[in-house]
Amino acid sequence: MENKSCITHFILVAFPLSFPMRAMSFFFLLLVHIVTLLGNFLIILTIWKSNVLHTAMYYFLGNLAFLEICFTSSIIPKLLSILAFENHAITFWGCLAQCYFYFLLGSVELLLLAAMSFDRYIAVCYPLQYGAVMTPRLCTQLTLGCWIAGFTDTFIPTLLVSKVWFCKSNIIDHFFCDVEHLLKLACSNTGLIQLINLCSSSLVVFGSLLCNITSYVCIIVSLTKISKAGSRWKSFSTCVSHLLLVAIIYGSSLFLCMRGATASYLDISKLSAFMTGIVTPLLNPFIYTLKNAQVHHSIHVLIFRRS
Repeated sequence: MENKSCITHFILVAFPLSFPMRAMSFFFLLLVHIVTLLGNFLIILTIWKSNVLHTAMYYFLGNLAFLEICFTSSIIPKLLSILAFENHAITFWGCLAQCYFYFLLGSVELLLLAAMSFDRYIAVCYPLQYGAVMTPRLCTQLTLGCWIAGFTDTFIPTLLVSKVWFCKSNIIDHFFCDVEHLLKLACSNTGLIQLINLCSSSLVVFGSLLCNITSYVCIIVSLTKISKAGSRWKSFSTCVSHLLLVAIIYGSSLFLCMRGATASYLDISKLSAFMTGIVTPLLNPFIYTLKNAQVHHSIHVLIFRRS
């Protein structure tokens, strides 16, 4: 222990690739990032400019699009730097900041999906009271609540990680600074930190998932009381996009929560994080605009209004 030294930077292994594969991956990832930014920015701009979309559903969708822009931007720039220049090094505080913002934005996204499920519950089960219940004030309060809860949930584990003494290898076998991989490099006992991190992340993941499940159980029960099949599908069709996004995000998040039992499957862990941090933000604009006539019309008006 006399020779231990404080680590000032870490090395992100990312994906070991040959030069041709690295070049192809760089241009593909750059294209994905550009499409993600443009797609989500277009959603925000369309909702902002179109009076038709000034409802609770699209308010939450605009916030989700903003989150996706921030979420993917917390990891892709560094990964692009690794692929283009083989710049695998990241400072200690840079690594900690990336870790914090990744999990903060991820937590807020899960909580926002729960708020969106409540919005769909009110829209389907109480359509006549929807405007009176989902007021701009309530939407703002729900959004602020998601950010405050996400900040509180993420701050304490990150603060504890910043106090850990790192003196082992500085190599992180991932493409971003993940708290679980960071703690493996610690010299001090991290059992308490791992327990707190597991509890805080599980609270957000399973708590928000329970809200989603409860909302959709109530929605399904309400739909069974509608006699006409066409009316049932019309009501449920407003939930399809949200339900699809919930399935994708929670599928990856649940795996990341339980990865302690599958720590040897590093490639699967990377794939799961890739789905959550890169693929989902890319799919979000397409999922919500694919069969949404109002958004299609608003985008058309926004782009071609001067023609």
